[in-house]
Amino acid sequence: MLPIQDLRVRSVERLVAPRLLKESLPLSAAASQTVYESRAAIQRILSGEDKRFLVIVGPCSIHDPVAALDYARCLRGLQDELKGELFLVMRAYFEKPRTMIGWKGLINDPFLDGSCNIQEGLRLARKLLLQINELGLPTASEFLDSITPQYIDDLVSWAAIGARTTESQLHREMASGLSMPVGFKNGTDGSLQIAVDALGAALRPHSFVGIDQEGFTSVIRTSGNPWGHLVLRGGHKRSNYDPESIQEACMRLLKAELPERLIVDCSHANSAKRPAVQEAVLGNILEQRMRGTTAILGAMLESYLIEGSQKIPEDLTQLRYGVSVTDPCISWEMTEKLLRRSSLRIQEALLVES
Repeated sequence: MLPIQDLRVRSVERLVAPRLLKESLPLSAAASQTVYESRAAIQRILSGEDKRFLVIVGPCSIHDPVAALDYARCLRGLQDELKGELFLVMRAYFEKPRTMIGWKGLINDPFLDGSCNIQEGLRLARKLLLQINELGLPTASEFLDSITPQYIDDLVSWAAIGARTTESQLHREMASGLSMPVGFKNGTDGSLQIAVDALGAALRPHSFVGIDQEGFTSVIRTSGNPWGHLVLRGGHKRSNYDPESIQEACMRLLKAELPERLIVDCSHANSAKRPAVQEAVLGNILEQRMRGTTAILGAMLESYLIEGSQKIPEDLTQLRYGVSVTDPCISWEMTEKLLRRSSLRIQEALLVES
């Protein structure tokens, strides 16, 4: 026989089945309660029943589980204090889409050295999510690979479909079966329609190929996800959090007969990847909300222990603790200030309304 198959495949390694990973790191009662209650709270915010402001905040990506858990403890310390006005969810992103090349995230390359020990990456991701949820702090993550959710989705309260994958049929199908609310980001060029189309697609049932809890290739049949919403993150040419952009997004949703539910990503193109600009973006959308733009239900912030970002060095002992290795983040000190200030502004607005 002539060689015609797997010509460019170096090796194939069988992954542990989702069920086995979950048995080795089982969902605890405390984590289960956090996930259940936080998903319900986010759904109430999306429906307008809960008037709190949803804030998804945390590192651009997680490369160091120890530092990430330190950050989670800081955020958990604010949770009870601000819970009357803000619903805090920690951003816990383990998969990073790359336009060309680069580090693909903790799950793909947990040791940051190109060894790509995905087995260990999945284990580390699940362990960290379990620890954060056991603190009583809900988590949010982007699902980039369609197989990954089977290993960790029981520990995620809010999911994102990113700007590079919102147009993907596979990701729309996957979102239609996810158990948590899902935010669809607009395209990297700023286009809204692909995200609006994604919302409509994910709302409906689908059948597609995936894996089951035993790791076997299976036909997955879904019922559709009613809790999809739009995430505005700007584009190559402009930001899209201003009142005119918000109005345009609402008009597109209405035209598609979809609920007016918006979350604004204060980072990425909306801040031109300058972390300090997130403060101005957050202030702007809170002002719009207080002036009656009820479609703005929440915000995303990229935040870590130390401001800025760093490249992954060849000598990993030179990594600075608590500093992002992907997009630059605001510091914890700035995060704490912004969250407290936002809580006060919402509190004042609620008092005026009552």
